[in-house]
Amino acid sequence: MKKVIVISTSLRAGSNSEMLADKFAEGAKASGNDVEKISLRGKKIKFCVGCLSCQHTGACVFKDDVPDIMEKVLNADVVCWATPIYYYEMSGQMKTLIDRMNAMYPKDYRFRDIYLLTTAAEAEDETPRRAEIGLTGWIDCFGKSSLKGHLFCGGVTDARDIEGNACLMQAYEMGKGV
Repeated sequence: MKKVIVISTSLRAGSNSEMLADKFAEGAKASGNDVEKISLRGKKIKFCVGCLSCQHTGACVFKDDVPDIMEKVLNADVVCWATPIYYYEMSGQMKTLIDRMNAMYPKDYRFRDIYLLTTAAEAEDETPRRAEIGLTGWIDCFGKSSLKGHLFCGGVTDARDIEGNACLMQAYEMGKGV
């Protein structure tokens, strides 16, 4: 059994990326894993100011929801990020959280396997490329981890457009495979 954290970065209720996250989590649970989904909707996450205090203290100077999220990520075996693609990049709230998790860099961590789930109105294969590059930049800072899978579902715009889409079953199967 693995500890799996699924981070849904969309702030829109009923979002397509969150529906992928839910299916991934459902698949991971079906395989007997301990799964927790974290939604950034309603979370207080301040911007990193680059003071680098966290590199010396192991903690950020800001007191918001990030330390709790970070602790869960540090203690997970698997981390799955789900994001809508905005202007061919990960959501701003995902990037802000990644930046704020800079305090993790000098710490020991359990996670090895990272997954990325992306959705966008655009359907071209290259649409999620920059989001994947951005996430792998974070992954590269944690040498024992790697990107194990990336599922992109394009052509979905409005909330719940993804209903009935084959990508949902692919997310479920990806989750089962963790």
